[in-house]
Amino acid sequence: MIQARIDRAREINAKVPAEAVVADVARLFELDPVPGVEDEFVFPALATTARDRIFGGQVIAQAMIAAARTVEAGKTVHSLHAYFLRGGDETKPLHFRVHRDFDGRSFANRRVVVRQDGKVIFNLTASFQRPTPGLAHQVPMPDLLPPEACVDFLETIAADPSVSEEAFDHMARRRAFELRNHRPAGATQHYQWFRVAAPIGDDLLIHRAFLAFASDMGLLSSAMLPHGLNWSTPGLFSTSLDHAMWFHDDIRVDDWFVYVMDSDWSGGSRGLNRGSIYRRDGTLLASAVQEGLLRLAPQG
Repeated sequence: MIQARIDRAREINAKVPAEAVVADVARLFELDPVPGVEDEFVFPALATTARDRIFGGQVIAQAMIAAARTVEAGKTVHSLHAYFLRGGDETKPLHFRVHRDFDGRSFANRRVVVRQDGKVIFNLTASFQRPTPGLAHQVPMPDLLPPEACVDFLETIAADPSVSEEAFDHMARRRAFELRNHRPAGATQHYQWFRVAAPIGDDLLIHRAFLAFASDMGLLSSAMLPHGLNWSTPGLFSTSLDHAMWFHDDIRVDDWFVYVMDSDWSGGSRGLNRGSIYRRDGTLLASAVQEGLLRLAPQG
């Protein structure tokens, strides 16, 4: 059964070029300025949708791009803090309003309010800094298996008996990232290697947008692990509540990077999740923290 799942998914995915899937994600970051209105942007409705609601990593990255478009050249995003307020619909346009809260010699700060159907669904604050030398240290990368020694994401979900055939077909579709993961039995820490599946050019802001997009992939599952739960657990409803991210260094997402994730706490139907993103050489590239809603309906 496991091999049959894998073979079926690979046969379907072989018909979808990786370049096309990566280009679809890159197009998410192409926001249209509102004619005659300063600091407002629109992302058009999509003709079809693959999800019940907009993926959180998408709107995080889009709002970051909108903010960056209003900041002078030479300053790069180093942190963002976001709240998910309402679920978004991919088949309706998104409106981004950027507020220029601060412009200094070294730093700039922007707030982005995202609306759909006239209602606020998401907001983000981002800070930008002109590169400046200074003191430097980092926590070393844990002792991890390299991506070549980790299990392909497709094989992981194919071997999970709790994943239904319908859920498997959805999760196994061609993605913009190659994914290799390692989740030791009984451990609360897990990690996943990422690499974009096709070239995206040299614009470092776009590389950061892809990283922000990926930062919402799998992080919330960290708070599920201590309870033996996963995305397919019957009666479990989960969604992101907020998301914070700090960029420590430039990144190219076409090179392997690893997302090391764990959870410090859960309670009150919420779970706190932490992630550290390292380059393969051990350089800490980014950090993320996310709180998510975890509601488990009684069964039986």
